[in-house]
Amino acid sequence: MKAEIIAVGTELLLGQIMNSNAQFLSQELAALGIDVYFQTVVGDNMQRLKQAIHTAEDRADLIIFTGGLGPTQDDLTKDALAEVLDRSLHIDRMAMDHVERFFKERSRPMTENNRKQALSIDGATPLPNETGLAIGNAISQGGKHYVVLPGPPSEMKPMFFSQAKPWIMQQVLTGEMPIYSKMLKFAGIGESALETELMDLIEGQNDPTIAPYAKEGEVTIRLSTKAASELEAMKKLESVENQIKDRLPNHMYASEDQPIEKVLIDMMTEQGLTMGAAESCTGGLLMQGITSIPGSASVFKGGIVCYSNEMKEKLLNVPHDMLEGENAPGAVSAETARVLAEQVRMITDADYGLSITGVAGPGYSERKPVGLVYLGLSERGGETVTYELNLKGNRQTIRKRSANTILYYLWLKLKARGGERKENHEQ
Repeated sequence: MKAEIIAVGTELLLGQIMNSNAQFLSQELAALGIDVYFQTVVGDNMQRLKQAIHTAEDRADLIIFTGGLGPTQDDLTKDALAEVLDRSLHIDRMAMDHVERFFKERSRPMTENNRKQALSIDGATPLPNETGLAIGNAISQGGKHYVVLPGPPSEMKPMFFSQAKPWIMQQVLTGEMPIYSKMLKFAGIGESALETELMDLIEGQNDPTIAPYAKEGEVTIRLSTKAASELEAMKKLESVENQIKDRLPNHMYASEDQPIEKVLIDMMTEQGLTMGAAESCTGGLLMQGITSIPGSASVFKGGIVCYSNEMKEKLLNVPHDMLEGENAPGAVSAETARVLAEQVRMITDADYGLSITGVAGPGYSERKPVGLVYLGLSERGGETVTYELNLKGNRQTIRKRSANTILYYLWLKLKARGGERKENHEQ
């Protein structure tokens, strides 16, 4: 089964917004075992849009559209598809009721062009919009399948999960065994290094399939298989998962799609541990990730953003002669990272103190290069460890990788601690 994604909107061609919908849909279709060979972006022009549809019909079985469903004259997706399929458009009554109710509840007058958002292609299955106004469509004709979705991701994603995906599975993937997938999450290792470690498994893959996905600061592997039952699928997936875990025990932190912050919160909650954080160059990014996880309040005691030397000195007791002076290590140093980690642990009375200080760029700081970052990890009753990073990338990338890396080192510490507790319990 081959698919093509057609994103409609001149704003995409002008670079005013990113085509994140295509990335999302490609990932979701891959999980269903559907290959996306082409992604097309076309502006709000009837002739060019119809041409894009004809081209897609020659090379794909399933064509998914995003965008061009709004109330204005340049929203042409349904009009173009209806012309290509030689079908008419009609007002869907339920969709029209939804649009009218929206304006009535807000005491706003509804202009006539809003009726366009309730249009449906004759013979198509209407896809209700739970988070917006424009109705979607799904239709099959001549051995081809067409799915029309809204452009805003906040509308497109819910419609795909609740409406389009079930339609595809029932109408398009008939007669095929369902696809089951499992996500493996890794930290502290890059995509190329991970691929090298697993090269023989990747090259020899057949069923299950192994597909790496690189994200900022982490790598994800999706394992997928077709099976008659979930039990049969899980047996096949777990067999490959165990092989990968045995090779990379210090990098694979989860066997489901969840962030490392969630894994850490769960581990620390289970072990009754707490943490605090001191951030300089990351400016609170580390704490933002931690506190975005429900339940983090029982683990995260608090933190300090000590961006300036003055705040490092006043709030975290970093000695002045460590920060400034001819022979001072400076704010960007292992010495400062150590003090920050130890002080924030004591101030918050936490079991672990985490610190980040470095040069995120774009310019040098203290005559030290962009990407030089020091991390500190202090443990109650244990040693304080510092780590030096030499990162590449822009300011945002350096900040994100710094935060992810200190979380990775904390995960290693907790993993070792959990293993020790298990051994002691068994003895």
